[in-house]
Amino acid sequence: MNKDKLFEILNDWNYWFKPLPNTYERERYSKEIAKKASSKEILVIKGVRRSGKSTLLINEIKRLVSQGVNIKNILFINLEDQRFRVFNEKTLLEDIKNVYLEYIKPSGNFVIMLDEVQNIKGWEQWVLKEYELYNNQIYVTGSNSHLLSKEFGSALSGRYLDIEVFPLSFKEYLRFKNISIDTKAEFLNNQILIKQHFNDYIKYGGFPKVVLIDDEELKKETIKSYYDSILLRDIVARYKLKNYQTLNELSIFLLSNNSTINAYNKLKNNFSTSFDTIKDYIEYLINAYIILTINKFDYSIKKQFANPKKFYAIDTGLSNILSFNLTQKLGSNLENIVFLELQRRGKKIYYYKTLKGLEIDFLIKYDDKIQLIQVSKTLENIETKKRELRVFKEAKKELNSNLEMIVITLDNTTDIEYEDSRIKIVNIFDFLLFDNFI
Repeated sequence: MNKDKLFEILNDWNYWFKPLPNTYERERYSKEIAKKASSKEILVIKGVRRSGKSTLLINEIKRLVSQGVNIKNILFINLEDQRFRVFNEKTLLEDIKNVYLEYIKPSGNFVIMLDEVQNIKGWEQWVLKEYELYNNQIYVTGSNSHLLSKEFGSALSGRYLDIEVFPLSFKEYLRFKNISIDTKAEFLNNQILIKQHFNDYIKYGGFPKVVLIDDEELKKETIKSYYDSILLRDIVARYKLKNYQTLNELSIFLLSNNSTINAYNKLKNNFSTSFDTIKDYIEYLINAYIILTINKFDYSIKKQFANPKKFYAIDTGLSNILSFNLTQKLGSNLENIVFLELQRRGKKIYYYKTLKGLEIDFLIKYDDKIQLIQVSKTLENIETKKRELRVFKEAKKELNSNLEMIVITLDNTTDIEYEDSRIKIVNIFDFLLFDNFI
């Protein structure tokens, strides 16, 4: 082992001898990371590639240093660095630690941050050893939900807490543009500018680096490079797939047709392949966080899993870069954005279909009530209004529960009466910028 070479790589990624970089704060995640890190359990930060996990670790380094932790007591390891490939993978983590101890000589317990840890086989055993024998604080990030597979759960059961990271919310997007909206008055004073930014947010999504790029062609090229990297590195290479074409075509279909319901059998026929292949490939896409799914609501858990799933893109920019007619996608993109925001807020989300086949975009179940949410561009058209609202009447009959009925639109926020029911109309900016609306 070339210890000098190993240290050179580590020194490139750490801040022992150089200042920490300027970064944007993502307040919601920073607070959650700080809170869960205080438990001293292993902290797992997971999410799609390029969603900002590494930057969250840098922000956590800043917080630790501000609380008196010596910067030399923090070891950051970027396991995406190709230079690590020349070293023995089986002993890499232990070799890194030993070189760090020899060259930096931290005092007492130290912090270990493993970035994109899924690149190292058997990493969980090494982490468990560090956790149990040395009581070091450990942070782990990864771009594959295999991190929380059965193997991971059994190895580290009861010893970790996890955080799921998404691309930027619209509120975070505005802060990356140096716009802070905390009150309705601030929104109204800046609404023309905010609506312009929202159009870009719909079109290009919320990957942090993409948001900071001004050139439109470069934005598109960057998003496409993310897509290729996710498919090739997080799926094809990881699962040793030979049929890239089917995977790519399936991925493009699901991403470009976001916010739609699809049955595995139908997809099998569309792509002239086996049910098991479709099932496996969708699982791989979900594991890589490129698509997300929700089940149809039913009081029977068995029926929930048996019914077709509804598919969403992790980012509308990814969806749009693979689509042809964006003008026809506004409705599905708005629904996708609402879905992602509900996910960020930790809601348990389903879709619902009435016995007459009418679809409700989202059903959120609480202990004592159910929220039904429709997403529509506008209710100004009479026929659209009837179509969007009549589904509530049917659902009310069938669910026989304490219901709150909501439509999220580009219209103004208000309450209306329809078929003896009170329905809340929520403007999408109120929903995205002010958490108290849902």
